[in-house]
Amino acid sequence: MVFTNGCYDLLHPGHIRLLEQARSLGDLLILALNSDSSVRRAKGPSRPLIAETERAALALALEAVDAVTLFDEDTPRQLIAELLPDILLKGADWSHFIAGKEEVEAAGGRVLTVPLEPGYSTTNIVDLILSHQP
Repeated sequence: MVFTNGCYDLLHPGHIRLLEQARSLGDLLILALNSDSSVRRAKGPSRPLIAETERAALALALEAVDAVTLFDEDTPRQLIAELLPDILLKGADWSHFIAGKEEVEAAGGRVLTVPLEPGYSTTNIVDLILSHQP
C-alpha cells in the first residue's frame, strides 16, 4: 500500500505525474486530501478553489488513484498511523517535514520523496491567472 497526501486544489500535470509515480511503487494508492477547512488553514481564506467533494471525485477519476480519503487536521499523521502504509511518498518540497514518517518507519515501511515537476505549482498557477485580470 502506497500513501500520499495534499490539497490537490487545482489538479495539474505535476500532481498527475506524482500520483502515477506513487502508484507504480505498489498495488494500491491511497490519496488523502486536506478537507476544505484544512486547506484554508494552510493556504489562506481564498482557498480551496475547488470543494473537497469535487477534488475527491476528480482524484478518484484518475487511473493511478485507488482510494481517496479526507482529513481535517493540519497533517494526516493520525490517519497514517492508523493505516501504516508500506510506502509513504511526498514531493521533495516536503522533505524537511513528512507527517507520519516516524510511524511508517517504525512499522518497517519506507518513506520516499520525489522531485517536483518543474513549472507546476497550484499557487503559481493561481497567481498567473490573477495577474491576467483587468
